[in-house]
Amino acid sequence: MDKVQEPELPVRKVDTASLKALAHPLRVQILEMLSRYGAQTACSLAELLNESSGATSYHLRQLAKFDFVREVQGKGTARERWWERPKGAIQITSPELAHSPATQEASRLVTREFERSRQAVLADFMAHGMESLDEEWLEAAIVNTANARMSAEQLGRYARAMEAVGRKLLEEIRSEPEADDARPVQIHINAFPILGVPAWAGGKKSRDAKSHAASTAASTAATTEGKES
Repeated sequence: MDKVQEPELPVRKVDTASLKALAHPLRVQILEMLSRYGAQTACSLAELLNESSGATSYHLRQLAKFDFVREVQGKGTARERWWERPKGAIQITSPELAHSPATQEASRLVTREFERSRQAVLADFMAHGMESLDEEWLEAAIVNTANARMSAEQLGRYARAMEAVGRKLLEEIRSEPEADDARPVQIHINAFPILGVPAWAGGKKSRDAKSHAASTAASTAATTEGKES
């Protein structure tokens, strides 16, 4: 019997209106926190981002208007709602958005904020990982760079193949029961544990990396070709 092929995660291509709605640093940071730690309330996001709960609540509602976030059904109360980011990637750049200076600037703002987030957690890991993590975590992590000369076709072929393999393995891991020592991990081919995870933020078994508590307020996500997932 042929194996049923698993559906690929959806890729949302933003239009002009939704891109402009996303183009706010705090909204990008909220998406990053939901990607990194899973469902949160406005109050827990405010604590993660060092903002007021009024600000995070307002921006959550704006993101929800364009389906970047959604309320978690059956969880929370009318006064404390839980929010999550739908599965899938967000494609920020496209030829359709490149014709307007306004959309170009909005796209740059969003990608710049996601990149700032990635750089912050990677720099934190590189600076403090050895003092904060057990040997098992250090051996499991990878920060790897390769260089090659490629044509556009070759680069596209390589990127799609890496994306497909990574997605398949990631979905297999996500489908497994969560281990007792599970913690948020960020992957850009660099794959490393995020330091300074608040015990309440990253899942049912999450805990701080020893006593380290740096960089959690900085806003991720794995990316390919202008996509955030």
